[in-house]
Amino acid sequence: MIILGLTGSIGMGKSATASLFRDEGVPVYDADAAVHALYAKGGAAVEPVEAAFPGVTVDGAIDRMALRERVLDDAEAMRRLEAIVHPLAGDAQKQFRDKARDAGAPFVLLDIPLLYEAGGYAYCDYVTVVTAPAEVQRERVLSRPGMTEDTFESILARQMPDADKRARADFIISTGHGFEFATDCVRAIVSLMNRLVEEANS
Repeated sequence: MIILGLTGSIGMGKSATASLFRDEGVPVYDADAAVHALYAKGGAAVEPVEAAFPGVTVDGAIDRMALRERVLDDAEAMRRLEAIVHPLAGDAQKQFRDKARDAGAPFVLLDIPLLYEAGGYAYCDYVTVVTAPAEVQRERVLSRPGMTEDTFESILARQMPDADKRARADFIISTGHGFEFATDCVRAIVSLMNRLVEEANS
């Protein structure tokens, strides 16, 4: 089974691109959704995160905005949070991969925002980077509810520059040309992955 990583900086259209792969029948692991589940009431991260950052829990679930305020500009706090969450998310991802392999999936897509930054690229066979022009990225992000210039810049500071991601990618999809173009790119990648699997099995 081929493991294809998908990443891209904030506002590049990564989540929408992941949906295009899902539309093509590809099993998709959504790292953001996995973290949401860990932070939800009863989630495995609630108790240890609250212990590390008292007061970020509301009604038995982690308040993501409160947690963001505690860690966004504090590198040490971010490291402590990642030390809690990354192993739990890794377990969820392994369960996803095992389930897909047991189901006979030829390849899977791992949708992970910080794929390069957190080292997740190391266990991917190929990596696709989603990109868009900087002005399009900025417009998309600043149109989000509650987003400010300062928050946007703080998030960007934690992410590998887009140019560096593109330089390391096996495939690049630009959403700046519209999602019809992106759909064509996704279909071409899916076709190539399926062909590689067929050749490996022949």
